[in-house]
Amino acid sequence: MFVNFYQSLRDAAVPVSMREYLDFLASLRAGLVTYDIDGFYYLSRAAMVKDERHYDRFDQAFAAAFSGLENISVDQVLDALELPRDWLEKQAEKYLTDAEKAEIEALGGFDKLMETLRKRLREQQGRHQGGSKWIGTAGTSSFGAYGYNPEGVRIGQEESRHQRAVKVWDKREFRNLDDTVELGTRNIKVALKRLRNWARDGALEELDLDGTIDATARHGYLDVQTRPERRNAIKVLLFLDIGGSMDAYVGLVEELFSAARAEFKHLEHFYFHNCLYEGVWRDNKRRWRDQTATWDVLNTYGSDYKCIFVGDASMSPYEIAMPGGANEHWNREAGQVWLERARDQWASHLWINPVAEKYWGYTQSIAMIQTIFGAERMVPMTLEGLTRGMKVLT
Repeated sequence: MFVNFYQSLRDAAVPVSMREYLDFLASLRAGLVTYDIDGFYYLSRAAMVKDERHYDRFDQAFAAAFSGLENISVDQVLDALELPRDWLEKQAEKYLTDAEKAEIEALGGFDKLMETLRKRLREQQGRHQGGSKWIGTAGTSSFGAYGYNPEGVRIGQEESRHQRAVKVWDKREFRNLDDTVELGTRNIKVALKRLRNWARDGALEELDLDGTIDATARHGYLDVQTRPERRNAIKVLLFLDIGGSMDAYVGLVEELFSAARAEFKHLEHFYFHNCLYEGVWRDNKRRWRDQTATWDVLNTYGSDYKCIFVGDASMSPYEIAMPGGANEHWNREAGQVWLERARDQWASHLWINPVAEKYWGYTQSIAMIQTIFGAERMVPMTLEGLTRGMKVLT
């Protein structure tokens, strides 16, 4: 019965095995879900999806497998409405607030709502637009799509507009958890956790359970041992491109910056525009009068730092290759010279690009920076890209 559903998951690149599919069927036979669309959705997802990155693909496959509900014939709808009264009442209790229940009672109760739907299904001929009686769209009828009624049953609508229908068949969640889409702070943290070098430092704050057991056994009395808490000792130097074409990615870069600050104890950051030149800054409001010489940064932060550039690498090639090529000031040395100095100072370096990787070949300056840093050291700002980048840095 659900072979097409299984095939839809496989077609959507959800790595579901036959064993997981059989477990899903067994759970249905065991009666874990009965007459519950939401329960069926969550049960099937729990049984066949083992990685949250695939939730969005699962949602799309689920929608594809069970599409066509909006095209059910009148006879099929009427047959579907022949459901146990107690089940319908439980569904009403599940989806309606007390205020909405009262409004339905004003219409004549849930039985009246179902009876009216069946009657109109029989009477109506063709599609109806607007109004308050017939089953159609953009009206205030209790039945239809793209309208508003607090006691409605949605028919033939791809997504909710008011979240007020009695039955909601089409709600998608976890849209941005696929590893090929731009991501949120939580997922960035998951990727950054791969860049770890645990060390114990600081005050004695943590119970050493193994040491306590050993000392107690040797001394014959309880001898509590403590040790410094283990922390991520990785040092990160972050250069953030700001302004111009990067304005389109401000929100995404803010999420990356927020995640990095939370994940790394030793994090230093500086801003630059388009390409690295002789000066960088920490405060964009004071970028012209309060810059830090790039030479000072090179001499201050040792080679043990992991150096990460974040930028779209999209600019005039002259800004990289030529003295005086910068678009805001006269640079005595080409941007390429400064990038090479950074590359040589911090052997563990990476460039994170918010531009989709499939478009990189259309921008000459991206290719130039890939040549300077190495093609494998530029990664897209996706979960997969960050995971790849953390492996490069380690």
